[in-house]
Amino acid sequence: MHKISSFTGQARHGWEKIGAPSMGFSRPQASPQDYVSAPPSVKRSMVGTSMSPHPPVPGHLVNLSFNVPFHSNLPGPDQEDVLYSSTGAFQKWIHAEGAAEDTPTHALPVHTRNVENLRSLCKQMSEGSGERLHATVTSSKPKPVPGMQRGPLTALVTNVCVSGEADVVHKMRAKILGDTPITLRREMIDIDREIVFPQGQDGARRDILEHMDDIADKTKADIFLLEAKSRRKDSESASFNTALEKSMDKRLQIHVYGDMESSENAKTRLLIMIDQILQRQVDTVRLELSLHTLLSGRHRRNVKLIESGTGTAIYFPPMFPQVFGYVPPGSVPLRGRDEIIITGESMDNILQAKKRLHELVMTTKTFVKDVQITTNKVDYILLDRLDKIRKIIEANGSYVVLPPLGNHSGVLRVQATDILNVERTVREIMGLAGQFYSASWWVTHPDPSQRQPTPSDIRAMLPDICINSGAEITFEKLNFHINGSDDSVKAAMSIINTLPFVKKAQSTLRVKVELANEHKEFVSGKKNGKINKIMSQSNVQIVFDGFNEYNFYIDVRGAQYEATKNGLDLVELEMPASISFHVPDQYHKRIIGIGGQHIQRIMKKYSVFVKFSNAMDRGGIGKDDDDIKVDNVICRTPARNADNLELVKQEIMDMVEKVDAEFVSEHVPVDRLYHRELITRMPEIEELEKKWNCKVTFPGTEQASDMITVSGPEYQVPQAVDEFLGMVPETHDIEFPTSDELSAYLRTDEFKHDQLQKLKDQYVVEAALLEPKQERQGGKDVTVERLVLSYTRNNAGGLKDAIDFLLLPFLSRGLEVNDVKGAIPRPKSDSFEDNMPFFESKLLQRAEPPVTESPTRSTFGEEGNSRSIFDKLRKPGSMSSFSSFIDRRRKNGSNSPASLFMHASSNASKASLVSMESRDSGYRNVWNDSGIELDGDAPNGHAVAGAGSSLHGNGWGSFSTTTSRPNTSSNSLSGAFDNKFPFGVNGNASSSSLNTPMIPGLGMINGAGMAASPAGLPGDQTPTTKAHDANGAEVNGDVSLLTPVVTSEADSKSADPSTASGYPAPIAPPQ
Repeated sequence: MHKISSFTGQARHGWEKIGAPSMGFSRPQASPQDYVSAPPSVKRSMVGTSMSPHPPVPGHLVNLSFNVPFHSNLPGPDQEDVLYSSTGAFQKWIHAEGAAEDTPTHALPVHTRNVENLRSLCKQMSEGSGERLHATVTSSKPKPVPGMQRGPLTALVTNVCVSGEADVVHKMRAKILGDTPITLRREMIDIDREIVFPQGQDGARRDILEHMDDIADKTKADIFLLEAKSRRKDSESASFNTALEKSMDKRLQIHVYGDMESSENAKTRLLIMIDQILQRQVDTVRLELSLHTLLSGRHRRNVKLIESGTGTAIYFPPMFPQVFGYVPPGSVPLRGRDEIIITGESMDNILQAKKRLHELVMTTKTFVKDVQITTNKVDYILLDRLDKIRKIIEANGSYVVLPPLGNHSGVLRVQATDILNVERTVREIMGLAGQFYSASWWVTHPDPSQRQPTPSDIRAMLPDICINSGAEITFEKLNFHINGSDDSVKAAMSIINTLPFVKKAQSTLRVKVELANEHKEFVSGKKNGKINKIMSQSNVQIVFDGFNEYNFYIDVRGAQYEATKNGLDLVELEMPASISFHVPDQYHKRIIGIGGQHIQRIMKKYSVFVKFSNAMDRGGIGKDDDDIKVDNVICRTPARNADNLELVKQEIMDMVEKVDAEFVSEHVPVDRLYHRELITRMPEIEELEKKWNCKVTFPGTEQASDMITVSGPEYQVPQAVDEFLGMVPETHDIEFPTSDELSAYLRTDEFKHDQLQKLKDQYVVEAALLEPKQERQGGKDVTVERLVLSYTRNNAGGLKDAIDFLLLPFLSRGLEVNDVKGAIPRPKSDSFEDNMPFFESKLLQRAEPPVTESPTRSTFGEEGNSRSIFDKLRKPGSMSSFSSFIDRRRKNGSNSPASLFMHASSNASKASLVSMESRDSGYRNVWNDSGIELDGDAPNGHAVAGAGSSLHGNGWGSFSTTTSRPNTSSNSLSGAFDNKFPFGVNGNASSSSLNTPMIPGLGMINGAGMAASPAGLPGDQTPTTKAHDANGAEVNGDVSLLTPVVTSEADSKSADPSTASGYPAPIAPPQ
């Protein structure tokens, strides 16, 4: 394990050799042991500074007020959906009978009991301290602070105010946070109905319910078994997400409620139970906890490769045990904190997985670094940013040893397999620390005419400030010390300013803001010009105070609240706002231009600093940095100019080919049990990733999530998702009563070779005829035929058409449409077309579609003098409607089309993608590297139009992955049965029917009003030349009806293919 003591350099060509090693290494290494760090620089110690939340003088009496994050807005399950609950869970998480419908969530018995237990604990500690301590508990809803508060103020906030000696007070704070369940959460698992309710058996399996009771009893978590979403009373509510995977909604849900550690352990045990029911073997292996994420690799790549190669599922334990000290009374630990659980089809597979984990351990090098962090900010990071820490760790393949909550330890230990990943992790965590402020308010000369607060006044005043602001406050000798997030600290100061004894007194205020060292000159300006200007404007003093090798403090001091507030606001406006994104390295030189002229023009135009980093700068040559697309372009500007960041990004992205531009992520829902089948096809997935320049990321096994993430260029992701879903099989069942004639037809060669073959060729759907069964319908026995349709998820859009085609010959043989079970009805329209006949009057003018050869001339072309501009503006829904234009501007919120296409996937077909790719081709895009002004590059001509035209760029449609799809059928869920688990196996048939309407692929139409020709479907390349009519409108039939194409006379002159390039934005010489 390598120890990094104080590395500060940017690794461009590796680590610099500076002096002698500062520490020995635990095991010899070939080359990394030659790399040593710079001698540690002298930094100020944090102990005893004003940033400490309590005064350093021992024996000082202080008043500490802090909020206890009970998560009292966590709702319980709906009473009508509960099929089963563990002992006592129903009474804790369901409102009592007779409660009003609008009873708030915080009135649930579990939340009220937690508050009562806190009151008892504080009373007990106060009485047992011999009057050295006095603790009070206050619960109320926060009131809005003008201009300060964010988010809804509906949750009940519980506050504790403790008075006593400083050391004892902070020990009591640590005990309160450690003995209360402050991390309540809900975990969810989807489970097939056939597992719990086997076919042919009445009720649920008794052994499963008993095992769930046993898990709940040992972990003290509350477990509910809930009805499937599709069967709930609110499943048909009007919502944009109503159609999301209705086929998966047939699965039951298990909800686990509890604190963070016990709920995760109970969830893992339930997942192991499901694996054992599916006849999988189970074994465990112990491995040092700090190595788990290092072995997993960035985004768990290494673990997924092991699972792929061995056919196993690997469950890791919770990442941060013992950070929160709360342990439910009576709970029994079901696993060691470093115990990894592995399930597989056989013990041989599990042994192979163990062997490969052992090989990873033996070949893994670890680099360790201890970093100093502001003491009181550690607790806020643990309480508010722990999920962010988890994401940072997973993204960098590193690990962070966090101190326990309330421990007042200012040191974090970071370790990773790579020095670069250690640095990345540390810098991102230091960035989180900058999101929290600290402030002090000293009342130096109180007004003698004002009554000073008594101890009872203080105990009433501090909770009120904390509940309404969200900050933590220490009060001693008329001095306030405030800590918390940036908004909460400013809100607390605004409330303190309204107190009578503070308002009329002379005070000294100080606010400390933490910022990265690299931004010091950025904030101060040349020769401290920015800071000097702020100090002269606001009558405050600003001091830059060094802290550690990563961060420094900006100390804003003033004598009046308004002056300090204004000074802090001005400093915040000068602090850097940044945006980072990925641009392939091969475009960097062309974007920068000769001598940097292109990028300097952009930076000057928007007052934004742009920095590029290539693989060598990132230290990623030969590593997986090119495998996982990291952000390699950063745009930075003062916060007052933050609106321009998106414009700069858009202008840069317009210089990148569509196939590489605008990296986005798409979440694809696939049954989590089928992930194991997909992982075994990892070579195919890797080929898919290379083909479409995308990345497919599977969730962690212990997360039990259905969502697979596909990330890559915005234009490529829909294609990759479509091909990926081609690996996911689906089934759909159709049942209908039959007659002798129909039964005979189903078994003829005509049906098999004609209908079924056409179904397969035209709709890529295969049908299999099952044995008929007898059912009793309407008081008589009826023979029912069953057909099973098999297809892949990417072809689910044509399922309705396929069923209609299949049923067509059946209807001519006496079958009634209403008798078919599994047929998909016509989707119910969500428009107002049914009501429009009532408005057929002069109130609404209906604009008839003009007959024109160009789809855009009606909007942008020249028209006769008989039509005035007001005629255009009166069209209620036309592109030129003034009101709709204003609405679009307001809804989009920015000039960037990224807000229009926030997600990569919308309901677009391949045909629409082909037509979309030509939407920006109405203007020429020339790379003018010579700096010579061409016809189209005049300062008031095409260069300006290029920036404006970029408003329509990058608006690429894609395939929808949130439409209705049938359930996944897996045939791989069988194997050796584990006799240790007391369950029988009753089969796991998971085929079900699609019961939600769905619209077949809806493509764009061309200018002539006809469907796009099939010849254009495979084409994914951006056209380089277009035919234009006299007015500059495209006439090749590729452009969308709704997409304006702006052209200029200069474009038509310079449309020579020899001068055009494939880059969709012009670059003019520097102005």
